Amino acid sequence: MLSLEGKVAIVTGCGSVAPGWGNGKATSVLFARQGATVYGVDISEDAAAETRRLIEAEGGRCHTARADVTDRAEVEAMVADCVARFGRVDILVNNVGRSEPGDPGVMTEELWDDQIEINLKTAFLCCRAVIPVMLRQGGGAVVSVASTAGIRYTGKPQSAYAAAKAGVIQLSRTAAISYADKGIRFNCVLPGLMHTPLVTKLAEQFAGGDVEGFVNSRHGRVPKGSMGTGWDVAHAVLFLASDEAGYVTGTELVVDGGLTAATR
Repeated sequence: MLSLEGKVAIVTGCGSVAPGWGNGKATSVLFARQGATVYGVDISEDAAAETRRLIEAEGGRCHTARADVTDRAEVEAMVADCVARFGRVDILVNNVGRSEPGDPGVMTEELWDDQIEINLKTAFLCCRAVIPVMLRQGGGAVVSVASTAGIRYTGKPQSAYAAAKAGVIQLSRTAAISYADKGIRFNCVLPGLMHTPLVTKLAEQFAGGDVEGFVNSRHGRVPKGSMGTGWDVAHAVLFLASDEAGYVTGTELVVDGGLTAATR
């Protein structure tokens, strides 16, 4: 079940900003465990190398590279290198993102542009680069990690991030229709409140650095009683990338412990 044997997967944001399991790091390791050859990229070469080390220590196959996926030339070079090394791209995981606080009354234009670029443009550029490859080989699967912020107000003033993640969802839906008869599937995973290494940074942004209070508050808001982890996201991504999800396209898998269902 959920075997990725023989498949080549590009995972963006494959490292982690701090020790622990972010979404991209967990997804990369899980994909390798399921038999995929992972081509992992990250803005931090050291973070990517740590993910590669973990995969290779378990006998998996992985190549990592530094890439800024807000840059079209670097994205195209990344995809070309993956094809040169492994011959194909079966799976693309768009996992790059970053949340910054602010509503339209106080947010600068520069911060707005930055949030749209890092959270939405990256997904567009990566899709744009891999679609021709997937068309030539007869199909593929694209899974974009969006957010429940794209469909609900999640308790934080992060207008640009929410707008960008809503854009990722609709980008995925429209692309799914355009390529449904060509064998390329597009889906999104929508994490809710997750306990990843990014939580410390979020606590600095939204809770004055009170990490313990911020974490406890987030746990208390989830119907299941606690935040999820990068592994919860990774398993959802794995399903949507797998052949078992071959009839699933143009949709979203919410991974939030019931938070969205409990929120109007």
